[in-house]
Amino acid sequence: MTKVIVLGGAGHIGSYLVPQLVKLGYDVTAVTRGKHQPYVTDSAWNQVQHLYLDRQQDPDFAAKVAAENADIVVDLISFTLADTQALVTALQPTKLSHYIFCSSVWAHGRATTLPADPNAVKHPLDEYGRQKYQSELYLKQLYREQGFPATIIMPGQISGPGWNIINPLGNAKTGVFQKIADGQPVTLPNFGMETLHLVHADDVAQVFTNAITHRNVALGESFHAVAASSITLYGYAQAMYAYFGEQAQIDFLPWPEWTQQLADPAAAEHTYYHIARSGQYSIANAQKLLDYQPRYTPIEVAEIAVKSYLDRGIIHHG
Repeated sequence: MTKVIVLGGAGHIGSYLVPQLVKLGYDVTAVTRGKHQPYVTDSAWNQVQHLYLDRQQDPDFAAKVAAENADIVVDLISFTLADTQALVTALQPTKLSHYIFCSSVWAHGRATTLPADPNAVKHPLDEYGRQKYQSELYLKQLYREQGFPATIIMPGQISGPGWNIINPLGNAKTGVFQKIADGQPVTLPNFGMETLHLVHADDVAQVFTNAITHRNVALGESFHAVAASSITLYGYAQAMYAYFGEQAQIDFLPWPEWTQQLADPAAAEHTYYHIARSGQYSIANAQKLLDYQPRYTPIEVAEIAVKSYLDRGIIHHG
């Protein structure tokens, strides 16, 4: 039986990916820092092996993962080039046949043409994006020069029930949903035409699963794990008013005035780094090579997450 190790196995992506792999007949080990429960329950978890390791605290993390001698390693939790290099070095003497690295659309930075190609040259805006892109370049070079079996997958804003999603203002605050549910006005930055890239974690997991099942065409490639479309801040806000059966009341302010009105520097910075990456990310190669078929639109996944807010009492309506 083919052995797969999923690093970050109980996180947003792993919660959906691990059961998918078990049901396809893989022998799956989920690596987590502690006994964190996955975001969704599934009987498939009864067949999963668990390995508790902390990448940041355990200097032997890479060696312990390599000692498992897995056929496939899915790395959902590498955020620096150094961590990627350490693990790859440890894995090279093993029987590894596929290493799948989770990057991010944030590696792109500002787009020059749309839709953006996952294999294009990127210009990241922040250290998170730079580290992800440096790992991408390292893995691509290693594939070209040594045949290291790497695939890169770049999720958008991973969304789903059980955690805070990005809201129509471009940050993770839940209060804007409560205002919309109450029929109160909201104010968007600029003209509300910047885009977000909400994607259901189950669709992201599908890209990883399909990369495994389509290994030969996935090697050396980068793929976006996003929905088939992006959503504007304005369209998102409109959809949320409709979801709650309220009349839309949407105002706009230029960026400087909007940040002053928000009066929350951390939330404003969060918004900035989301909307500065506005655009659309192509899934053409994922559709062609991996048969990726996203199940959810950005609005559908937002509605699923907001229903979870209601179910958990984070926001209230009527």
